[in-house]
Parts: sequence; structure tokens; C-alpha cells
Amino acid sequence: MKLYYNPVSSYSQKVMMAFYEKECPFESVIVNLMDQASRDEYRKVYPLGKVPFLDVPEKSWQVPESTIIIEYIDRHFPGGTKLIPDDPDLARQVRMRDRMLDLYVNEPMGKIFFDGRRPEGSKDPHGVAQAKERLNGMYALLEGEFAKNTWAMGDIFSMADCAAAPALQYARMVHPFEGHKHLTAYLGRLTERPSFARVLKEAAPHFVATFGAK
Repeated sequence: MKLYYNPVSSYSQKVMMAFYEKECPFESVIVNLMDQASRDEYRKVYPLGKVPFLDVPEKSWQVPESTIIIEYIDRHFPGGTKLIPDDPDLARQVRMRDRMLDLYVNEPMGKIFFDGRRPEGSKDPHGVAQAKERLNGMYALLEGEFAKNTWAMGDIFSMADCAAAPALQYARMVHPFEGHKHLTAYLGRLTERPSFARVLKEAAPHFVATFGAK
């Protein structure tokens, strides 16, 4: 089982965190998204060129998209942390929170981050303003949730927390939320989680190499 990923990609970090939570064996292959030759070579494996991407040659299966990869390993590898409950209603709630964190935290975060790296004259201030407004709404929603909950599903650590960790870690860099004490405390719990601490440690030198800063 081979996972193609990039250490600084938030969706890759989401999946890596899940693999570490599951204590699931896999072979990792880093895709250098900043190098055209590396991207071209990777497109021979996965024509869309997105990471992460899981190749399971022993079953002739290929699994794209972070959520679906986590669904796959949680179903087929029973060890470690159970990331999606067996109860269908609880599983639906985990999936809902996962989608909200991807779409309403990770995506607007990415919009702000990458717009900041555009050259002058090609920036999208209206799009960035919309992204910040969406993040503000999610910060308020999450602040209320974590005033009473330890994890995204209360006392249960789940796939939704794997989605939250990298999304919030990057979001606070581009649109800080220090005024939300419960959300800040939640991110603190995530960064202390051994699986995410390992992801961050492995990503640190790649972030410096890619973006020139910690």
C-alpha cells in the first residue's frame, strides 16, 4: 500500500494523521509539487495530479481524496483509533463535520494562503474577503462547539479531528482566531496529539524548503 503525498499539503497531513492514529503500515512517496518534472512524473500515476493518493496494488485499487482514503483504511485496518463509528447516525455526523471542516475551513484557508503568494496585479481581494468571512463564521460555530466538547464528536476522537488539525493549524497563520479561546484550546489539544505532533515534525523542514519560513 503506497501513499503519494506532500508533507506540507493540509489534505496530505489529514491522511497522514489518520494513518498514524490507525498504526497502519504503508509506504510513503513524497510528491514535490513545486517541481514541474516531479508533477509530470506523478501525473503518470494519477492524471489529476492531486495529493494525497493511495495505491493498493495487491487489490488493484486506487483511492483518491483524503476523506475516502481515511474511510478505506478505517474499514480495512481495525487496529489503532476507530475514526468512523459503526453506528450509522454517529458515522453520518462524523462525515458531516469532516466535510464542513474541509469546505469551510481548509478551502478558504487555502484561498487566503495562495492568494498571498500571487504577484501584484493578479491578487483577488474580493475572493480573499469572502474566504475570511467564511472563516469567521466557522470560527464562531466551532467556538461554541468546543466550549462544551473535547473533540469534534464530543469525547470521541474521529476523522473530523484529522480534518480539523491541519486546516486550523494553517488557518491561524493566515486569519488568526486567538480571540476564540475554546477553539484555540482545541487546536492546542490537537497539536499535543502524538499523531499530529509527528505530522508537524515531519513537515517542518519541507515547509521551510518550500516557502522559506517556518
